[in-house]
Amino acid sequence: MDRLRAFEVFVTVVARGGFARAADVLGTSPANVTRYVNELEAHLGTRLLNRTSRTLSLTEGGETLYARCKSILDDVAETEGLVSSASVEPRGRLRINVPVSFGILHLAPLWPAFMQKYPGIELDVGLIDRVVDIVDEGYDIAIRISRAGSTNHAARKLATSQNVLCASPAYLARYGAPATPADLLGHRCIGYTYAATGDEWQLTDGRGKAHPVKVDCQMHTNNGDTARAAALAGQGVIWQPTFLIGGDLRAGTLVRVLPDYHLPEIDILALYPSRRHVSARVRVMIDFLVDAFAGVPPWDRDEHR
Repeated sequence: MDRLRAFEVFVTVVARGGFARAADVLGTSPANVTRYVNELEAHLGTRLLNRTSRTLSLTEGGETLYARCKSILDDVAETEGLVSSASVEPRGRLRINVPVSFGILHLAPLWPAFMQKYPGIELDVGLIDRVVDIVDEGYDIAIRISRAGSTNHAARKLATSQNVLCASPAYLARYGAPATPADLLGHRCIGYTYAATGDEWQLTDGRGKAHPVKVDCQMHTNNGDTARAAALAGQGVIWQPTFLIGGDLRAGTLVRVLPDYHLPEIDILALYPSRRHVSARVRVMIDFLVDAFAGVPPWDRDEHR
């Protein structure tokens, strides 16, 4: 069995919704299309399609195979194009995992421009805050907000974001502003569930001396927008990245707390499985994002400190 041809036939059957339509596209007979699909199912030892006289649907195994086969065929077409033409247009499906808040605020506005520039690429953007396994979950790229980067995947830095300790003017008017890190022990704090150090906030003074403080959190959340909303409503002190609260600092709706102390900066990274055999789709996306965030990132511009 010619497996690559069988993959092509199977993908076409699914995409066209039937054996006869696939045969027309492939320039062959419906019987030949049926033979390829039957041989593929026999080779894999599982049913890929549920067939009736009127409907055609994928089994669970068929859904998995369809996604992978489509990616394989896109890569084959792209490889052939690279050999035959130096100016090949990247094409195919590109699966990207991005954090929720960053994805909505800073990546969503960029996707239309990318789609216009690369119409042959089909974007599949998943917004998830948990750390995904790129390979196991089938992503081509993951945008990661991290202090440590990744030892398992290739990475390219897109930008840096400060972490800022802040609260609303109403909260500070009611409870007062802390003068030292230790003063945070007497304040209402809002914690971030995914913080690497938990409720121990790692502050550093201007001389580089560390001042870790184990704070008492009145609320925990795994989403920065939720922490921000609580802080804006005067419910406590938060630390969040400037990509999320930079606009609030500029507007004065949130105010820096302990401005002479600093929290560790974080990097915005684009992770991908390997530096070898990077597809054109992945390459142009990463180059596009690097260009989009070049220089001072938008969230740190013109901040009133």
